[in-house]
Amino acid sequence: MFEPQTYAIFMLVGFFAMLMIGVPVAVTLATVGLVFGYLGFGDTLFQLLPARFYGIVAGYQWMAIPLFVFMGVMLEKSRLADDLLDVMGHIAGGVRGGMGVGIILFGVLMGATTGIVGATVITLGLLTLPTLIRRGYDKSIACGAICASGTLGQIIPPSLILILLSDIMQLSVGTLFAAAVGPGLLLSGVYIIFILVYAWWKPDSMPPIPLAERQLVSRRELWIRFWKVVVPPIMLVVSVLGSIVGGVAAPTEAASMGAVGAVLITVLSGRFTWKTLKAVALDTSKITAIMMFILMTAQVFALAFRGLHGEDLITRMFDLLPGGVNSDIWFMMFLIFILGFFIEWIEISYIAVPLFMPVLLAQGVDPVWLAMLITVNLQSSFLTPPFGWALFYLKGVAPPEVTIKDIYKGVIPFVLMQGVTLALVFFYPQIALWLPKAIGW
Repeated sequence: MFEPQTYAIFMLVGFFAMLMIGVPVAVTLATVGLVFGYLGFGDTLFQLLPARFYGIVAGYQWMAIPLFVFMGVMLEKSRLADDLLDVMGHIAGGVRGGMGVGIILFGVLMGATTGIVGATVITLGLLTLPTLIRRGYDKSIACGAICASGTLGQIIPPSLILILLSDIMQLSVGTLFAAAVGPGLLLSGVYIIFILVYAWWKPDSMPPIPLAERQLVSRRELWIRFWKVVVPPIMLVVSVLGSIVGGVAAPTEAASMGAVGAVLITVLSGRFTWKTLKAVALDTSKITAIMMFILMTAQVFALAFRGLHGEDLITRMFDLLPGGVNSDIWFMMFLIFILGFFIEWIEISYIAVPLFMPVLLAQGVDPVWLAMLITVNLQSSFLTPPFGWALFYLKGVAPPEVTIKDIYKGVIPFVLMQGVTLALVFFYPQIALWLPKAIGW
């Protein structure tokens, strides 16, 4: 028999070994948790698990997940994104690099309404990538802008990452939503500045849309389209987030309002059908089931690791680091970034955050600020190979002349910009904290 902490080390080694040979993450979490938990403290593990599972399935806050997913999928199925993109292209297309800016702005709006990375990346890839290449855009920059734009939904509220972190870190969802506004807009702004500067530096890489083509749509028609296409989702976002941040409604209540609002927008646009509703319900069920399954298997891993005193190992590891609390935070950020190369944000949230969070909070780190650092960092997990999902989504719909090398090359500057944004939020915490403090959270 080994010491409990030795089993905890075996757990971590077994976890990464199973990931490397291609075992699904949820199965890996459950397997190493059950095997080493049983070896370490026997039948007690199975006596404790039912209560943990019940706490997940009975948690009222989790109802917000399928409702927000329903809202996003409904807006995606209504093909509102097509019209949004068309309007954005005409508004920003006259500027050198304007179509790239329009893609980022589209990502902000889609992130605030759907928050589904796959839907945004696939929509942009299908509708804009062939056009951008035909207009002379650099393939790598176009691919990078599309992938980066699609991931903005993971930081701009309402974001599923923020909902999960609120549970893990025992924080108010409204507080995290309010705190994420600053970093989300900052990251979008950094992307836009980069695109404009790059277009100025290399004019041939992102030419503007010719004036004659832009004049095919009159200003009056463009203005009408703006009110029909852009304003409704903005009003939906403001009503949902405003009710949460303002303390008028709980996240679950606001999410239900958002789901109903998405249906109304679809009906008013004349695109609602019972077939669409059925497809939305089915996709919502699949996404929610996958997320809940991972949450439950993560409970097995977490319970076993804590029972084997794995947290003591983490504490001792931090004690060995020089530089105090700042070096501890950056060590955590580095590990999250590395994990993002291999596993998804849900697993990272439920593996890394519970392990490191107690140590950092014990040193007086602001939990809301820490949550924002984690959220900004998790953006990179969608863009870093070999398992960056945004890369796979885009490659699946990209024209044949776009290679995986073009996509990888294109996302590199955007990953670096995520690092710049992370540093800015680290050195200037008020970017994340000013809004929660201003509204009294």
